[in-house]
Amino acid sequence: MGRKYFGTDGVRGRVGEEPITPEFVMRLGYAAGVTLVAREKLPAGEHPAVLIGKDTRVSGYMLEAALEAGFAAAGVNVMLAGPIPTPAVAYLTRALRLQAGVVISASHNPFYDNGIKFFSAGGTKLPDAVEAEIEAHLDEPMGCVDSAQLGRARRVEDAAGRYIEFCKSTFPNELDLRGLRIAVDCAHGAAYHIAPKVLHELGAEVLPVGVEPNGLNINDGVGATRPENLRSAVLAQGADLGIALDGDADRLMMVDARGEIYDGDKLLYVIARARHAEDRLDGVVGTLMSNLGFEHAIGRLGAPFARAKVGDRYVLELLHERGWKLGGENSGHIICLDRHTTGDGMVSALQVLAALKQRGETLADACADLVFYPQRLINVRMAAGFDWQADATIARARDDAERELGESGRVLLRPSGTEPLLRVMVEGCDGAQVDRLAKSIASAVEHAIG
Repeated sequence: MGRKYFGTDGVRGRVGEEPITPEFVMRLGYAAGVTLVAREKLPAGEHPAVLIGKDTRVSGYMLEAALEAGFAAAGVNVMLAGPIPTPAVAYLTRALRLQAGVVISASHNPFYDNGIKFFSAGGTKLPDAVEAEIEAHLDEPMGCVDSAQLGRARRVEDAAGRYIEFCKSTFPNELDLRGLRIAVDCAHGAAYHIAPKVLHELGAEVLPVGVEPNGLNINDGVGATRPENLRSAVLAQGADLGIALDGDADRLMMVDARGEIYDGDKLLYVIARARHAEDRLDGVVGTLMSNLGFEHAIGRLGAPFARAKVGDRYVLELLHERGWKLGGENSGHIICLDRHTTGDGMVSALQVLAALKQRGETLADACADLVFYPQRLINVRMAAGFDWQADATIARARDDAERELGESGRVLLRPSGTEPLLRVMVEGCDGAQVDRLAKSIASAVEHAIG
């Protein structure tokens, strides 16, 4: 049975429209609280506790208050961390021995969107079964425990500082970043007060970009989804490297001194190559969007490779299923389970920097063995509920493209899990052919949607 409210990454939408309204989010907090109370079965008088973190969107204040009220009504204590990255919530939930963590963020989306996602006590995404329980309680009337059993709320002292120390602990003790000029674009998001400090305290000269959030400018022309901004900063300021995070800091893109942009596939390869040199590479998980050249390069390292559905939760699930430690997406979600329980842009950046430092290489050196197939991705906006899989026009365009590509490429159509988009991806040996076929399929989709 499909989930009614939860997508691939929590509950997300436009602020002020269902489900991202104060009333719904309060009910969501209550439903999650009821689920926690039932599952934890704590001794009488004890309350489960959750951590709430958020990014820098102006709507975060409103939704934080609504969640806090819902949890308190269910008898759950709340710890408020303020603006911190999504992976920081995962870390602190585990470190503080809490029952769950909640993030108020719409990740890379514009400021007028927001969302709610949950972490388990172990710092991982909630299992589908728990999300199903929460959804079941959402369909029930909201209640309230007796006054003596209401949850309480308090601020976490130095949540950002704790997470900064955690990030630094994932970088080898024998190394530092002295002598490096590093530009870091925080997307005016949750890492604006964290990422520059991590790099500075490891010895780098830091050139901060996108560190002036005003509630409305998150991801606006900056960050991992707009790496051209970082590229300009690196070239203008003569930086050795650039690091770009998205609004909630779980995605990573990098730029070298020449202005070359490195996506998630390339950065994951740099980390995989370093793990292989240390005989610590058991396998790598990519997604349906991972470039064929990346898959072939991992094969040349002698490591197995597997593709998950698009979405970091599916990468994580397959990693656990295979017992591997390293996986990610070309969009910049990179998961290093030997360092953290979830994808973390800052931690992943430190793994790349460590690999370069240990081998005395540049990003270009580390990626010299990668030969990527040309790949074109076009996003086509579609109405909610449009059944693209049943449309004959779209099917015909896809089949024609696959016939023309033969064994030399592939076509992938998939809906976004967070936005009303159909993603059209074509990959092959001939860039001009790939571009033409992608545009042809996208045009067919637009015609079908009308």
